[in-house]
Amino acid sequence: MSQLPPPTRTARPTPRDDTPQGSPFQPASKAGRKARLSIQGMSGSGKTWTGLSIAHGLSEGRKFAVIDTESGAASLYAGMGGIQFDSVSMDRYDPRDLVRILDAAAQAGYPTVFVDSLSHFWKGTDGTLAQVEKASSRYGGNKFAGWKDGTPIQNDMIAAILAYPGHVVASMRSYTEWVLDGGKPQRVGMRPEQRKGIEYEFDVAVAMDLDNQLEVLKSRCPDLNRAVIKRPNGARDIAGPLLAWLKSNPEPAQP
Repeated sequence: MSQLPPPTRTARPTPRDDTPQGSPFQPASKAGRKARLSIQGMSGSGKTWTGLSIAHGLSEGRKFAVIDTESGAASLYAGMGGIQFDSVSMDRYDPRDLVRILDAAAQAGYPTVFVDSLSHFWKGTDGTLAQVEKASSRYGGNKFAGWKDGTPIQNDMIAAILAYPGHVVASMRSYTEWVLDGGKPQRVGMRPEQRKGIEYEFDVAVAMDLDNQLEVLKSRCPDLNRAVIKRPNGARDIAGPLLAWLKSNPEPAQP
């Protein structure tokens, strides 16, 4: 049997400051990233006005687009505080129609789209739950694998929101969630009327109460983390820090 030569010890390669040619990895950067923000709250909490103000701030004074499912409610605020936007009203809420409208908004070049509200595309006329019911009836009344909770069309809708070339703000109605504890109902918080966990698809998720107080539930923007703001000015208090964060450069790596 031949013997192998003894192993030769070599020094570890020196880490490179640049990305090796042909590597699939690139330096991390927020360049070109746009905001994705959700607002949840009960009727009367101020979601529409706050959302319009945030969209105005994110658009830096330019006209933005509103997808209105609330019987034209957003248009009542047109011109207030210098806010200008174009609006499309909807009365049927197939999520696939939202995908098409987002594409039309992208083609028109709107810097921001405000969806008011995303809840209708869950439980409104022709919304996700209605589409699930239609699909299940075609298969003998049984909900079939892959369509539980409308997963395919919901995923397409979320993908369209994430792919929009500008900023996206979306409001969602919310309701009080209760659980039974020892046979007694206990309030555990508020939940948006949408697919469970949808708030995690957004960079920033906020909730508003009936006193018009805003609470940041989740934020990838450090300056907004866990913030609580009474009667917020959306452009100043939310859009301002968000834009500053998105435009900031990462700190250079330490040698």
